[in-house]
This record gives sequence, C-alpha cells and structure tokens, in this order.
Amino acid sequence: MKKKHVAVLLGGFSSERPVSLSSGKACADALETEGYQVTRVDVSRDVGSVLAELKPDVAFNALHGPFGEDGTIQGILEYLAIPYTHSGVLASALAMNKEQAKKVAKAAGIPVAESKVVNRFAVKDAHPMKPPYVVKPVNEGSSFGVVIVHEGQSHPPQVIGSTEWQYGETVMVERYIHGRELTCAVMGDVALGVCEIIPTGHSFYDYDSKYVPGGSKHEIPAKISPNIYQKIQT
Repeated sequence: MKKKHVAVLLGGFSSERPVSLSSGKACADALETEGYQVTRVDVSRDVGSVLAELKPDVAFNALHGPFGEDGTIQGILEYLAIPYTHSGVLASALAMNKEQAKKVAKAAGIPVAESKVVNRFAVKDAHPMKPPYVVKPVNEGSSFGVVIVHEGQSHPPQVIGSTEWQYGETVMVERYIHGRELTCAVMGDVALGVCEIIPTGHSFYDYDSKYVPGGSKHEIPAKISPNIYQKIQT
C-alpha cells in the first residue's frame, strides 16, 4: 500500500518563523514515526509553484502568523486542490484579525472586552483610553507586540510609535481585564478539555511564557467550577 505523501509547511517569513520551524519539525517527526512519506517545505513566496510541482496528497499546515494563519496559504491550497489541515480560508481570515474575530464573537453573544482599533501613532503620546488597557497588533500572534499599560503610567510606551515597531500600523487598544488564562480546543464539532495556562515568572502569557521551557505550566482539566467548565465548552 502506497504511503500518503504529506507536505509539512513550516518556517515562512512572518515574525513567528522560529516558532513555526520548531512546531513544524515536531509535526514532521511525528508523521514520519507514523509511517507517512513527509516532505518538509520551508515556505517562501513561491510556495504555490513548489507545491504544484510536489503534488502531495495532503498539506499539514504548521505555519504561524500572517500568510500561514490568515487565509492566504489556505487560498493557495484551495486553488491547487490540495487537501490541508486546520481551518479554511474564511475562518482563518476572521480568526487572525482581532477586530473581525471580536465582531464574530460579539454577534454570537459572547462577551468581549471594550476595545478600539487605531493607528499606532494615535497611541504614541496620549492614552487612547483610561488605564489599565492592552495594546496589541491587529494581525499578529504569539503575543508579539503586546503591551499592557497599567494604572499610574503617564503615557503609553514609546516603542509603539517608534521605528522599532515591526507589527503593522494598526493596533487594537483593549480594556485590561485581570483574570485567568483558560483555553479549550475544538476538534471537528467536539470541544475538548478546558486547560488553564499559568505563566511562571511572567506578568502575562507572553512570547517567553509560550515558547521558553518552563515559561508556563498547563493544568488540564482546569480547576474551575463544573458550571464554568461546561460554559466554556459550549
């Protein structure tokens, strides 16, 4: 029986390239262990031509960030008629854009934090809302560019309006809500267990908490009331 040929898409050219290289390697190694024929594809702008020539049976999308999670690579794969893992074009495009994702959540009756979307230079010299609040790029992941502005700070961090900023011109300013980090994955139509993510040595679940060994611990099932547990799953 012929082995299925899986193209693992990894790397890419977003800010999250290092993360994608790591997770892509882990996925490729696991697929090879399970007996699949695997080709690792370090994604560049000509990925469409590469995949058209490669003709894999399926693409495993291990890309992170813009191009990989925003509907772009999904659209390329749809055009090439290559089956692929994870969400489709529309779901990816909506989920990667924080402004649009919040609109969808709000329309579904899910409470969302007060927020506004502004040009980053509007945050440079004056508070766009009363602290505490969070500034985050609209289209980035892995907590890149996330800044929490606390009560008592006289002005927002200058980096947001500086040449050092690499995360786009549009930012979301969101009311800061102190609480616990809870997450629940969905596979198909099934909600899996609720997990609590607890950063260790960090004030919030930032990049280092996510990817540096020991940066956080994960408790599953989360130690919350059955009522809240069920509410998260539904």
